[in-house]
Amino acid sequence: MNGEYELCVTTDILSEYAEKLAQKFSEGVMLNTMKAIEKSPDTVHVHKYFFWNLITADPDDNKFVDCAVSASADFIVTEDKHFRVLKDIPFPPVTVISMSEFLEMLTKRTLR
Repeated sequence: MNGEYELCVTTDILSEYAEKLAQKFSEGVMLNTMKAIEKSPDTVHVHKYFFWNLITADPDDNKFVDCAVSASADFIVTEDKHFRVLKDIPFPPVTVISMSEFLEMLTKRTLR
């Protein structure tokens, strides 16, 4: 992606990624994927200083919202329906886009 996008993560987000990868892949694949994420120049390690607790239906999802707010991220890419509530919360503003919207953005940039 040539530095056009950054993946913002926190320690708890990395832990969840590792857990989900371990459920679907071998330990070696999980470890190599985690190493690639952690060492990528496009990965930004964020430190959260405030917990917004904006998603009540699945409080575990708040780690992604808190990271996005702390990082001043442009958007969160997810298909998780629990994030829909963010459209109705004016502050802090958190934009959520779908995977297909993100892929469309990538495609448009690639075609230039």
